[in-house]
Amino acid sequence: MRLPNDVLKTQDWIIDDIVPDFDVEDVWALPIEGGAHDFPAVIKAQQSLDFPASAPLPVRVLWGIRDLLGRAFGLGRISTSADAAGAWPPVPGTGEPSLLARLPDDLRDKSPASQVTDKPFRPLYRTGTELAEEISNRTMYGVMHLAWADQGSGRYRAQMTVYVKPRGTFGEAYMAFIKPFRYAIVYPALMRHFERTWSQQH
Repeated sequence: MRLPNDVLKTQDWIIDDIVPDFDVEDVWALPIEGGAHDFPAVIKAQQSLDFPASAPLPVRVLWGIRDLLGRAFGLGRISTSADAAGAWPPVPGTGEPSLLARLPDDLRDKSPASQVTDKPFRPLYRTGTELAEEISNRTMYGVMHLAWADQGSGRYRAQMTVYVKPRGTFGEAYMAFIKPFRYAIVYPALMRHFERTWSQQH
């Protein structure tokens, strides 16, 4: 279920101070609920997703088309792992090669080692209720933020927010172009993956 952006204002998140110059692209309530101490299991579910390799055929086809376009227009392949991608384009409008320098001191030296080395994300930080990973390509700089949102009465729900900073007019046009495909194909498949993986773990 997609959530209104205002839901981010109901709780204080570290990520708010890291990406004040980024746009909130999407906020999603994931089909995962549990208790206060279940966030490590949520992260395990997220890291165990073999996405898009085991996703439905339309998602894999969409990924393949994007990679073909990436090679044709010099945009890079979105399926290339962060380790294999080499040096990233910096955060747009800055010379920052990563958002790690923006972290508070108590988190900067505790950036978790990536457990998904075949994915195009690099870890930023992890706390008891937050996980943030960054990604950079020729169209935008982005952050995937996974949160364990307090729903009251001892219940928590997983919440995923995508923050982006497009690279100029082309980046903005590209993000607008792919939005319908994300909503119609990618996110529904991702939610089914989360729901299935969580049910298997519990």
